[in-house]
Amino acid sequence: MPAERWVRQGAKVILVDADGSVLLFRGGDPARPDAGTWWFPPGGGVEPGETIEAAAHREVLEETGLVLGELGPAVGRRRVEFPFDGRIIVSDEVYFVVRVAGGAISTDGWTELEREVVEEHRWWTMDELRITAEMVYPEDLLDLIEASGGPPQA
Repeated sequence: MPAERWVRQGAKVILVDADGSVLLFRGGDPARPDAGTWWFPPGGGVEPGETIEAAAHREVLEETGLVLGELGPAVGRRRVEFPFDGRIIVSDEVYFVVRVAGGAISTDGWTELEREVVEEHRWWTMDELRITAEMVYPEDLLDLIEASGGPPQA
């Protein structure tokens, strides 16, 4: 039997702190632990009746505890299809870059699935992102940051 397909619109937020570091989460597919892990920015699916901007605000609050101000324009979009948790996810993602203070985050708003999937989070410097051999999504993360005007100047 083929895997169930789940089509969704996604709001993803690339959080960049005052030093130009980017918050990413590392996780994997609970149905395929042998597939390894990868790094990704906060965000998730848009709920019925919700705007992409409202979803971005909600997802960041739930996943980090941070309350965002103005998002500004989207800096990128991608359509991606991938297996996850026993189904095929088809995600039309919109990306925003938002400057934040940085520091510690709160995981109090995480769902049970997020607690199962996410193994760690950290702030990555731009130099670390340029040279890492680890899998980071979206693949053009650095380009999206550049499209937003680049990281803040230290």
